[in-house]
Amino acid sequence: MPISSNNDVAKRLFVALDVPDADSALKLAEQLAPAGVSFKVGMQLFYAAGMRIVKELQTDGRTVFVDLKLHDIPNTVAGAMKSLLRQGVQFVNVHTQGGPDMMRAAAEAARQVSEETGTPRPIVIGVTLLTSLSQAHLNQFLGVNQDVKTYVQHLARQAKDCGLDGIVCSAQEASFIRSACGPDFLLVTPGIRPTQDAAGDQSRVITPRQAIQNGADYLVVGRPVIGASNPADAARRIIDEMAEALKA
Repeated sequence: MPISSNNDVAKRLFVALDVPDADSALKLAEQLAPAGVSFKVGMQLFYAAGMRIVKELQTDGRTVFVDLKLHDIPNTVAGAMKSLLRQGVQFVNVHTQGGPDMMRAAAEAARQVSEETGTPRPIVIGVTLLTSLSQAHLNQFLGVNQDVKTYVQHLARQAKDCGLDGIVCSAQEASFIRSACGPDFLLVTPGIRPTQDAAGDQSRVITPRQAIQNGADYLVVGRPVIGASNPADAARRIIDEMAEALKA
């Protein structure tokens, strides 16, 4: 994905507004406005404030990633997808472990809504393995007798075959997923931590520079930005690091 300025890079940084209410989210959005970042609305905020907060965050043209990880039978996911997309959501995800029929239903719902509304086709990406899950979780709890790399690569290929635009994955897995799925398959990477920050409850984390070098298209950062005394400055430091990696 080519860049021409740090403003372009900033759009590739999703700041996760993991806060309990709309007022807190809008305050953060105002503080972050000078940095020009995009936003991610996850379950905590969406279930508290619904589409109201998504629409308010979109008013200045910002991209808002609605991170609900839809995971149900195909018909239910297709219906939920249409409800979200008809209200203007342009970036959303499903859980790849819902299976191929469910992923195809989500992709088809996006195509149908695009045709109905005459708007660009929304971006639909798939969640592979949560970054809080380690190799031990995969083997012992999920009962999958594969290493993380092999399993995530398998889910990524399934997502691409089913018509999704990309996946959410750890940046540690981005390079080999890029090799397997090609240059046009979007890779969105959470679990990003600036070098000086602790990992928190994430098991598979990486720095912004490493994530870009590994082939990530979009980065998702929460606590290192929203927990900072100056969120815009914290975001700018990450953007600068991303920009340097992209130019290398």
